[in-house]
Amino acid sequence: MKEGLTFDDVLLVPRKSDVLPNEVDLKTTLVKGITLNIPIMSAAMDTVTESRLAIALALQGGIGVIHKNLSIEEQANEVKKVKRFENGFINDPVTISPNDSIEDAYLTTQKTGFSTLPVTDEYGKLLGLLTSKDFSVQKHGAMKVKERMIPFEELIRAEKGISLKEANDLLIESRKGTLFIVDKDQRLVSIVTRKDIEKNEEFPNSCKDENKKLRVAAAVGPNDPERARALVEAGVDVLVVDTAHGHSVNVIEFVKKLKKMFNVPVIAGNIATAEAAKDLIAAGADAIKVGIGPGAICTTRVVAGVGVPQITAIQDVASVANVPIIADGGIRYSGDIAKALVAGASVVMLGSFLAGCEEAPGKVVFIGGRKYKKYRGMGSLGAMKLGSKDRYFQKDVTSTKKLVPEGVEGIVPYRGTLAENIYQMIGG
Repeated sequence: MKEGLTFDDVLLVPRKSDVLPNEVDLKTTLVKGITLNIPIMSAAMDTVTESRLAIALALQGGIGVIHKNLSIEEQANEVKKVKRFENGFINDPVTISPNDSIEDAYLTTQKTGFSTLPVTDEYGKLLGLLTSKDFSVQKHGAMKVKERMIPFEELIRAEKGISLKEANDLLIESRKGTLFIVDKDQRLVSIVTRKDIEKNEEFPNSCKDENKKLRVAAAVGPNDPERARALVEAGVDVLVVDTAHGHSVNVIEFVKKLKKMFNVPVIAGNIATAEAAKDLIAAGADAIKVGIGPGAICTTRVVAGVGVPQITAIQDVASVANVPIIADGGIRYSGDIAKALVAGASVVMLGSFLAGCEEAPGKVVFIGGRKYKKYRGMGSLGAMKLGSKDRYFQKDVTSTKKLVPEGVEGIVPYRGTLAENIYQMIGG
């Protein structure tokens, strides 16, 4: 019987180093063409990753995976929130009509999270700007947008073709909050905001695409092309085929299907053997997620009796993989990240560690005067009821009494903001 090793079974032997701690570069490849500035990915769990945490992690240089215990539209909207958070040129700004009511405009700000809305006609011609400072819903709700908007003549504008640096310089000198890029017919082409300039200065390490938008990944089930299509249309950077057992025929075939359908990288998992890695890579997977049962709230090893200790699993997969490896589960300390990377991983996926962060969607509870956040495995009964049954190949089970959970529900201590915790984790 082969010996298996996990994080607590190994230590790294110190050796002479020519690199000082403050000179260490933690950049790593997630998939070909996408580099993370820190080797951290958040778990696709409904108490860990929605847009708020994905934004916070991307600002620190990592990437979040939006969970799929949402409707297709809801998950796609979470992706859009991340992609719209920070931009260079915003080429698809949310606009309103001059004939919309102020109440409708207010509802648009609430739905999208934007407080600044360009006003255009049906042909895209820029007419003005409406901001949250320009109206009171109670007082002006029935009025038309055109009655409260800032007119075109008072806006700071530039012609199409201006560089991002020139646009930023012009915006800074103008002392305004928004620069509008228009064509010769006054049609709105894009906008640049002062907030995005400030975000770029505050978070120089953020993980962004070629359009200066934050990167985000999203989970899909092993046979859900409609969800995948909606996520791609929303601008997702990476699709993550998220299952408890990635070495199965339906996962392999779905990876092949996704690679034919979309020009978007696909991460597949979870697996724990070299053989599984070979099959998924042959199917077209751009990265492999390793981990069967090592998570803090995962009970797969107890319920199903399967799994491989995480260090051994990473090493086995790394011995044959020619794509990046993501170590998913079992990370409790910063030293565990180092061990995973040495074993062969390029990135680690964090769940319970991030679940206690302010930005995680889990509910806050107080017990004995202490603050906690709810956390559950996607194989828990509660998560499966909401839609994660397909991850455990129980999609067709209609009765909750017949579901076989492979995870539990619990709480984790409240940790504060993600930025504070990532700093400590990476510092270690």
